[in-house]
This record gives sequence, C-alpha cells and structure tokens, in this order.
Amino acid sequence: MLNKINNRMNLAEHGTVGVGHYPVMPNKPANCSRPIGPKDALECSSNQLNTAVIMACFLSMIAARPVHAAFNIPTGVTDIPPAAVPSPLCINGQCVTAFTAPLLMFEEFGLRAMPTSPPSNTSRLPGPLDCQSLPNGQDLDNFIKEPLHPFPTEAANELLPNAWEAKIEECAGSFPRTVLEGRPPGVWFAHQRWTGVNDRKYIYPKVYFQSAQTGARKNLGLRDLYQRHGYSKGEFGSGGLYHSSGTAKNIEVKLHPMLPVQRPDTVWTFDGTFPPKLLMARYGESILFRHYNALPIDDTANHGFGSKEISTHEHNGHNPAESDGYTASWFYPGEFYDYNWPMILAGHDSINALASVPAAGMPDGNGGIIKIPGDWRETMSTHWFHDHKLDFTAQNVYKGNAAMMNYYSAVDRGREATNAIEARGDAKKPGYGCHYANPGKNVNLCLPSGTALDWGNRDYDVNLIIADKAWDQDGQLFFNIFNTDGFLGDRVTVNWQWKPYLDVRARRYRFRLLNGSVSRYFKIALVNAQGQRVPFHMIANDGNLMEHTVPFPNAESADLPSQGIAERYDIVVDFKNFKDGDKLYFVNLLEHDNGRGPKQAIPFEDVVSGVYQADGINGDPGVGKFLEFRVHSCVQKGRPVSCPDYSMNPADYVEGGLQMIPLPTFTADELQNAIHRKFEFGRSNGTDTQPWTIKTDGGQGLNMDPHRLSAAPTGGAAEIWHIVNGGSGWSHPVHVHFEEGQILKRGGKAPPIWEKWARKDVYRIGPLTDATDSVEMAIRFREFAGTYMEHCHNTQHEDKAMLMRWDIQDQLNPIVLPTPVSGWEGVSYESSNVLPTYKDGCDSPLADCQLLP
Repeated sequence: MLNKINNRMNLAEHGTVGVGHYPVMPNKPANCSRPIGPKDALECSSNQLNTAVIMACFLSMIAARPVHAAFNIPTGVTDIPPAAVPSPLCINGQCVTAFTAPLLMFEEFGLRAMPTSPPSNTSRLPGPLDCQSLPNGQDLDNFIKEPLHPFPTEAANELLPNAWEAKIEECAGSFPRTVLEGRPPGVWFAHQRWTGVNDRKYIYPKVYFQSAQTGARKNLGLRDLYQRHGYSKGEFGSGGLYHSSGTAKNIEVKLHPMLPVQRPDTVWTFDGTFPPKLLMARYGESILFRHYNALPIDDTANHGFGSKEISTHEHNGHNPAESDGYTASWFYPGEFYDYNWPMILAGHDSINALASVPAAGMPDGNGGIIKIPGDWRETMSTHWFHDHKLDFTAQNVYKGNAAMMNYYSAVDRGREATNAIEARGDAKKPGYGCHYANPGKNVNLCLPSGTALDWGNRDYDVNLIIADKAWDQDGQLFFNIFNTDGFLGDRVTVNWQWKPYLDVRARRYRFRLLNGSVSRYFKIALVNAQGQRVPFHMIANDGNLMEHTVPFPNAESADLPSQGIAERYDIVVDFKNFKDGDKLYFVNLLEHDNGRGPKQAIPFEDVVSGVYQADGINGDPGVGKFLEFRVHSCVQKGRPVSCPDYSMNPADYVEGGLQMIPLPTFTADELQNAIHRKFEFGRSNGTDTQPWTIKTDGGQGLNMDPHRLSAAPTGGAAEIWHIVNGGSGWSHPVHVHFEEGQILKRGGKAPPIWEKWARKDVYRIGPLTDATDSVEMAIRFREFAGTYMEHCHNTQHEDKAMLMRWDIQDQLNPIVLPTPVSGWEGVSYESSNVLPTYKDGCDSPLADCQLLP
C-alpha cells in the first residue's frame, strides 16, 4: 500500500499558474466531498469511524494533491496526509503574474517629542466587541494619535488595570488583578540610567512613538503626517517615483494587488496595516517605544498560528536588558510595554567620554553635527525589530510582527551632496561635506540617499525585507506549526509583495537587504534582462558599515554570500549605464529541499537560463528572480538628462583605498586574557517535539529553559566565543544579542573578505561553501547589565528550542537575576539556576570545550 501511495505521490502533477486548489473527487464519502485542506485529515479521522471510509478519505487526499516531489515546499506538502498545498496564483478567477505589483515603500512610524509633564488624557486603548474580535480601526488610530499617556515610569506601572479588564474577565476568567504595563515589575526590569539631569550617564528618552500590534485592516492614513518626506520632497514628492498619490490611505493588506485581502486573524502587523513600518532614528536621541497589544483575547482567533502574547526585540540594539525583548517577558492583549532604546554608541562610558570626536555624532537638523560620547567605530546603520515570544517567534514574525529601523549618524547621515562645492565641505554646514572629497576633514560618507532633507533621505536608499511566504486555497497566509525542521514558503516576497517591481533612476542606489524569513537562506545575484551579472558593492554586513567595501564579483565569490535569516547586507548598485526602460533583477541562487538548512547553491547559468526548473517538482520554487528593477532616466524641461549624483563611489573604498568605518580593535592583552566559551548547536538530547539543543562548554545538549543561566560575562570585559555546528546536514544562523562581535577565525582560518572588515551579530555555521562548521569571535559587554539571549535565527529551530539565556553581571555585584513569569495578573519572579561553567566558561575545571587550535 505504501509503495502505491508513494508512486502516486511522485507521479502527481504539480500544476502551473492557477493550479493549486484540490479538485473535488467523485466517489468521495460524505463529509469528504469538499476540496481538501490542511484540516481535512483530522476531520476525516474524527468524523468517519468506519475504517474503510477513513481509508477512502485518506486516499482521496493523496490522489487529489499536487505534490512537490522531493521538495517539501511549502513545508508540509509532502506530508501524509498533506498539511500544505502549493500557493495558488489564481483565486476566484483573479490570476497574478510576476512583476506586476509595485514594491511597497516602507512607511515611517514618525517620532514625537517626549512630553515634559504627564498629559491630562485618561482615555484607554479601545477594546474589542467580543473575545475573537479586534478594536475598531478608526478608534485605534485616534487613540495612537493622542499624546503619550499614562506617563512612563522607571519601574513598571502596576497601579493601573488592563485596559480591557472587563472583557478579559468575560473571555479568559477572573483574576485577582490585572495590569496595564506588561513589563516585569520592580528593580530587575526597571529602566536602567533613567533619571538624572545633564549627566551623560543617564539616558532618559527624548522622543517616543507608539503602535498597536493588531489584525490586518485598511490603512486610514494614520502615519501620513509623520513621513519625513511629507509626500512633498524628492522622489516622494509630486512627480517623483514614490509619490504614491501622496498618502498611504486605503492601502489594503494584500500579498499582491490581485490577491485577496488578508483577514484580521491571518496577518498581525504594527498598526495592523501595510505598508510595512520603518523607524528612522538618530544616534544621541533616545527613544521610548510604547508597544500596545491589541490582538484577540481568544487563543483560537489566529487562523491556526500565532500567539496573542508578544515580546519585542530590537535586533541588535545596544540596549539595556529590560528593553531587549527577553523571550519570557511577554505581555498580553490590553497591555503595553515601554521599551527604552538609548541610541548610544557602544563604549559610551569608556571611549570619547567628553564627546570630542566629530565622527561620533548625530545630525542636528540644519547641516551640523552634535557630538556624542562613545566609539564611532561602533556606529550601526540597518536594524529591525520583531517578536521574540518563547516558542512562538517564528509564527509571530511570519505573521507580521517585524519592522525595520535605520540608524542615522554623522558618518551615515542619509544625505549626499547637492554639488561638488558642497561635497568639499562648508564650515557653516559641516555635516554636508563628503568624506570622499576631503577625508581629513569631512566625516559624512555621503551614501546614496538624496538631498531634500537634512538627514534620512530615502529617495535612493531603499529598505527591502525579503521573505518566503505561503498561502492557502483562499489566498490567506499559511504556516505549518507542526514542523520542527524549519518552515519554507514557495513564494518569495519583498516588502510583503510577491515578485514586485521597483522603479529606479539611472544613478547609484543603496539597498538595505534583510532576510526576514523563518528558515530560508538566500544567495542573491543581480542580473540584467539578458541574464548577465551586473556588478555592485557590499558596504555593510549585519547593518554595520565595514572598513572597506567589497566588490562583486570578486575572487572569493561572484555573488553575495549566503544570507542567513536576520542577516542584513547593505549594497550599492549603480544604474547609470542603463537606458530608460531597461530591466534588471535580483535572483536567488540558493536551493532548499527542507527547512533544516540550504542544500546547495545552483550554478548561476542554470538559474538565469531556465535549465534549473524551480517548479517544486524538479527544483525549489524559491530559486530564481524575485524583484524587478525598471530604470528611468532623469528629466529636465521634458528632456532626459544625466541624473545628478554626488553620492559616494564605493569603488574608492575597496581594500587599499579610503576607509569607511575602521574596525574597533581588541588589544593583544584583551585577547590573551579573554574567557573562552563554546556553544555547540545540534540535536543531542533533543525530543520529538523539541529536537534542537545547545551544548555549553562541552556540557550536555539542552533545550531552552528561561530559568537557566548558561553564561555570565562581567560588564566591561571582552570574551572569545566559539560557535560550533553539532551535526552535518543542517545550518544555523546564530544570533548573539546586545553587542557586535568580530570574527577572528572561520573554520580555523581567516574569515572571507565580506567578514574580514565586518562587525557581526549573526554567525552562519553549516556545510555551505561560504560557511564553516565553526566560528571564533571576539565580543565586549559594556554600559548595561541584565538578561540577554543567544539562539539559532532559523526561528523554527529557536522555538523548538535552540535558545539560551546569558546575563551580563556587574563586576562589583555579580548576582543571578530571577526569572520573570508572565500572566494575565501581571508578572512575578521565580528563582534562576546556573550551569556549572556559567561564570568561567572553558576556563572552568568542569568544562570540556576541546577548542580548535
């Protein structure tokens, strides 16, 4: 029987555009006569008690199912019975084709000045009508527009009840009390450095923004007034490429304009709206983010996946632990959590303490630079923030809990020069002078961006979140919660649009590429319409500008290196040699057949020629073109002209040329005396439901326990961490929270050129040709203390449960912090436990690290 079933599966037709629905089979028994979906196996087995009837149901599913052969994409399509189907491109007579949807440009949250005294407002977060519903959209917008209230406090506000207390009692039961702020109470999660006047040690927020996580709804224009470009400047102004009718109003949550609107229980985003959101932040301007939870109270109102409890991690901010989004400090519907993001440079307390270095600075809004303390070599640029709730990170991020964040600084101002004279520098507006024109005086790298604003121009600086998705037969987002290897979708999206296009001018552009997938890696090439490689330069790795740019192709790789989940690569592409109407494409070359990790890089020629069949039967449907660029010339008085472009030429900054941001140095003494730690990512001692584990310092493989402290570096110290792959056939993009590290060795050798000049927070280990099974990196721990995390950023691996806790301990008071335990009634604490090597790592007599030479 099984042989027959397998033969039928392998012979089944995958189908092309429009073939994705399960046909109704004749001769099906009662209750199995409708199209087969992911829940039908359970329904057939529970509703049909006759064995013959059950087998008939089961076989009808297999016979009807279009199969991806060896490629389990979307994850669950090869299960018996199937848990997934190929995502249809024709639904209800509407069909979509590639590169017919315009790319959604990110919508800015916008920042407001922090109130100096408590506002008089007493209104509450609008509530739902019942246990399964969400607040009214207009009511929610009106509430978010109001000034910040209640006033933020150093320790969590335990005095006010949950905004939805009455409805919670009706839907979730009675509790002794509820709370409005879901942050753990008391000193352990109090905001660090909160109070103090004119003292650089204290970092009280200067600006704030607020948003509510809620279900998909039409954009009502809430953020229009907060766009820095105002839909009136540069390419966002009238006649510009990205004007978009001057508003985000009426944009619906769709994966393509011709696909169905996503339901409120299917997609949960910031504000509940599209476009995806972007935070524009300046160094030296500390931010308070009040994150409201406006999700359904009922656990089941989630379209089969996603958790109503959330915790927000700013990846990879130099932030205090209470604002890092610890996996166990989640908060509930009707609550908020105040995250305080200080926006300081690492080394704030020990380097450039008097703020005398021009490169360590922030744009002042008028061409100048406000100097700030800290090490300017630790300047960061491209971040994102996303959910980090224990066991549910993959589901919640996939469902929409992810936004991007751009850091702006004196070095990365987001403004290029308007002409050659300005590029040389001006004493009245020193922030506009370009480094390339006068390296001894000017600090602004003048990366492609625009000139209309003092800082943060996005005309030629584009954020791209690349992620694979899948949808069901109704066009609603689909996720397989039962798979533990990793989830793969069969449709690659950019900024939540399936295979969109982007209009570009014939000039240089900066692209900030974020891999926002659950389990899929990418390896990206840029090609023209003829299938020929187009050269470009990498300028940043993990969102950190490097010491030198890296040209592609180069001697080590023709295309970008493999990009693991959560890695950010910033690149500069020059379109100046292309004509009006020319088209170029981003192409993914990396093949998966399951979610454990990528299988192989497909030869470039095979992908662009079509020899490789990315149809789900013969090849991975995630391989191939996924974003189209349409080139437009600049026009002056109705005639095409060369586009003015005084942005930095990245070719001037390759190795041997000018430097962007020099790498911070570790002294020989620091490295010689550093504590070593070893973290091995594998499956030893795992279970069927939680197979992924981490060995610390040669100990046994362990799943995540929020109570367990695995490592406790001392504040101010430098350490060397060895990140090791514990098995063959899988890959792990390992993320270390809080500070950026530098790779000393990869596989026992010097790192490749794109890591040689880089600061990293995601470290890929695995069998790919541009990765290795081990990474040795150096890292410091400064300014803040508390509980942080390390984990695999294949978030299905993380949730199942390849995640561990580490704490930064104060040198004078090295206590083990208690563990927060969240509930509707607020957050309590339980005692924590420690591993035997938590303090001394591989130097402990109880360790068995067996480090590579």
